[in-house]
Amino acid sequence: MTPIETINPASGERIARYAEVLPAEVASIVGDVAETAVEWQQTTFEHRRSLVLKAASLLRQRASDYAELMALEMGKPVAQGKAEAEKCAWVCEFYAEQAEAFLADESIATDATRSFVAYRPLGVVLAVMPWNFPFWQVFRFAAPALMAGNAGLLKHASNVMGCALAIEAVFQEAGFPTDLFRALVIGSRGVRAVIEAPQVKAVTLTGSGPAGAAIAAAAGTALKKTVLELGGSDPYVVLADADLREAVATCVNSRLINSGQSCIAAKRFIVVRSIRDEFVERFVETMRAKRMGDPLEEGVDVGPQARRDLRDELHDQVVRSVERGARLLLGGRIPPGPGAFYPPTVLDDVRPGMPAYDEELFGPVAAIITAEDEEDAVRLANDSSFGLGAAVFTMDVQRGERLARDRLDAGACFVNSFVKSDPRLPFGGIKQSGFGRELGIFGIREFVNIKTVYVR
Repeated sequence: MTPIETINPASGERIARYAEVLPAEVASIVGDVAETAVEWQQTTFEHRRSLVLKAASLLRQRASDYAELMALEMGKPVAQGKAEAEKCAWVCEFYAEQAEAFLADESIATDATRSFVAYRPLGVVLAVMPWNFPFWQVFRFAAPALMAGNAGLLKHASNVMGCALAIEAVFQEAGFPTDLFRALVIGSRGVRAVIEAPQVKAVTLTGSGPAGAAIAAAAGTALKKTVLELGGSDPYVVLADADLREAVATCVNSRLINSGQSCIAAKRFIVVRSIRDEFVERFVETMRAKRMGDPLEEGVDVGPQARRDLRDELHDQVVRSVERGARLLLGGRIPPGPGAFYPPTVLDDVRPGMPAYDEELFGPVAAIITAEDEEDAVRLANDSSFGLGAAVFTMDVQRGERLARDRLDAGACFVNSFVKSDPRLPFGGIKQSGFGRELGIFGIREFVNIKTVYVR
């Protein structure tokens, strides 16, 4: 079998090589995790809480180490990597404190002597996770799943295999049973067999639309519960009464988070015509000021893209958009030298039929779209196959809330702020951005048996 390699995207140098686990060993690991799951679901919330809090403590203690690992494997600037490790600790602490209340029995009055709903663990949950937030994506699944009494299997992206094994080590060092959470060193071709294993009860995936469709098809054939968080092309609607200074700063920061490689990064900036010129001038100036460089250096805003092939695909989208009439205001050229770097880029006059309008731009490229008025802006925002996040900027907060609640088609709509995930709030999309929810009370209830108990 072909070894799995991790490559430093800033230099192009190989970091490590991993031997892929053979199918027979994968089956053995799945069996061991399933046996451990039976024992784990009998533990108390108090016991689980103590171990999850220990995991949170380890994450905080080693945040700098994990940030360096993320920088080396997928190019995340170290300051953002430290923040990611801290956020993982937060989600652990949140579910450690809230899981018991979220999963408490709920009495319902019927003709029975007593009837209630119980939330019981399903068993083994397989997580197929991406490289862009290599710790956060895993912990936002694992913390609620383990607190609910489930066990976990992780098939991580091949280019962050070091992160996958580091996460497994966190749980083991925190005192969890050895086989409660295991990282599988396998490629994408080995995933179907794991899904089909009878011991696996559910699957969660964060990734691209094609990957989600493939996983959903395999899980559906095997009749396994699935949660999918897929791509996004989040619209940020800037209305005429917006505070442009704050709006531009927020829009740029959201576009460049994780070097632009985030499903919920701002991607389409829909600006009403009356303020378009001023917004564009401020936006380009702010984007130009951001520093691109080695992600291990403090003060770097934009690191390399995670892989050269992904950088080249992004550049092709930019080139084709310009060929079809978009105006290149900033960036848009592959820099010389090693690595997978791509500069902050701004495209103006973006219209339907251009990749920058129709497709997800997974990198530091902003697409500016002009709207005639509020109604036109809403139409343009919703004119997408994606529906993960959306934002609206206006000084009239009630107006913004109305648009966010009733008009914008997305799973998360923010007013005068950039879209972000929060352990306290449900997270997920509609349309081609997936289905199901993570985080909050809804996230922990995705992978439990919502059981009716009726007593006469």
